[in-house]
Amino acid sequence: MGSHLNPYLHFDDTARTAMEFYRDVFGGELNVMTFGDMGTEGPEASKVMHAQLETPSGFVLMASDTPAGVERSTGSSMTISLSGDRADELHGYWDGLSAGGTVDVPLEKQMWGDEFGQCTDRFGFSWLVNISAPGE
Repeated sequence: MGSHLNPYLHFDDTARTAMEFYRDVFGGELNVMTFGDMGTEGPEASKVMHAQLETPSGFVLMASDTPAGVERSTGSSMTISLSGDRADELHGYWDGLSAGGTVDVPLEKQMWGDEFGQCTDRFGFSWLVNISAPGE
């Protein structure tokens, strides 16, 4: 199986909405387990204990809501990077991720020959997209 790096995103109360958004952007199968599925009752029951999105491109993205009484760490910032030579696929990801968010650096050809852009999605996560120049 080898090793894998899978980003795990934490939300206050929007993990389900965010993961459904990412499923719309990347495609794939989304599995969601709530705290209620594990026996929690009351207002916390509908919060996401663990969500996992597995995409056709082999990405795995995981997330959860932060339960009441637990402080969500906002320590160091993180940026998620997508790169490759599948221009149509990466342009589609860019369009989806930047919709409703903020374009920090427009996706366009850069001096090093690749197309590159940076955006912050509507959930506050930063994404880099780098599309390799043809022939690279």
